[in-house]
Amino acid sequence: MPPSTSTAATPAATGGTALALRGVSVSFGGVHALTGVDLAVAPGTVHGVIGPNGAGKTTLFNVACGFVVPDEGTIERRGEQLTRLRPHDLAGLGMARTLQGLGLFDRVTVLENVLVGADRHARTGFLTALLGLPRAAREERALRDRAMAVLERLDVASYAARYPASLPYPVRKRVALARALAAEPDLLLLDEPASGLGADDMTELGDLVQSLSRDEGVSVLLVEHHMDLVMRVCDEITVLDFGRRIASGTPAQVRDDPAVLAAYLGEQVG
Repeated sequence: MPPSTSTAATPAATGGTALALRGVSVSFGGVHALTGVDLAVAPGTVHGVIGPNGAGKTTLFNVACGFVVPDEGTIERRGEQLTRLRPHDLAGLGMARTLQGLGLFDRVTVLENVLVGADRHARTGFLTALLGLPRAAREERALRDRAMAVLERLDVASYAARYPASLPYPVRKRVALARALAAEPDLLLLDEPASGLGADDMTELGDLVQSLSRDEGVSVLLVEHHMDLVMRVCDEITVLDFGRRIASGTPAQVRDDPAVLAAYLGEQVG
């Protein structure tokens, strides 16, 4: 799928990755949030990013989403280098994201929130929709069916007519995830998706992430601090500390890495 018009792409030397960050550095007012970080998400895998508080996880996620422009380094998508990446480019690049703050619109219904994600598939022009022509009506029904199917998959279809502010936090988390999935991305960026969830909800989230990756070929970048979830669902993990990558590998490799153990100062990492 070609990048959006506002995101220039140039051939890169390396292909075969769903997403790659090469030598990414970011500073805020002289504070080095990231220094020369490399990360590559292989197609159809779950790649976790972990690290102690202040390690640079959120900054890295924001670079991948286009919220933060790196001072140095490159972002690659399917072997092409992206320049001037911005959040509104993500859908056109086959990417979708969820945020810690949910980002739901409280004054529209759950279904309408999810339709925002499904709108990537809209083909009807503004004038056609404004005039209420049959093609626009058919497309609207198709998008609503798509949105409802995602809500049903996440077991929150019964809340379709409700407003997000009236719902329990775990339900709102599912709605935010449903909105991302409605775009049918092949790369999903998840920022702390398990925050605020109980054990049962976290288990279901892990099952869903694994199903997306293994059964549907969706690549996932997962930034998360719940180590049990990360170790269970990730194929590969990148560990950050003070803005630098200190380890990467499989969950088993990361769990036993002395640098990781030292960074967490004895915290549970497995």
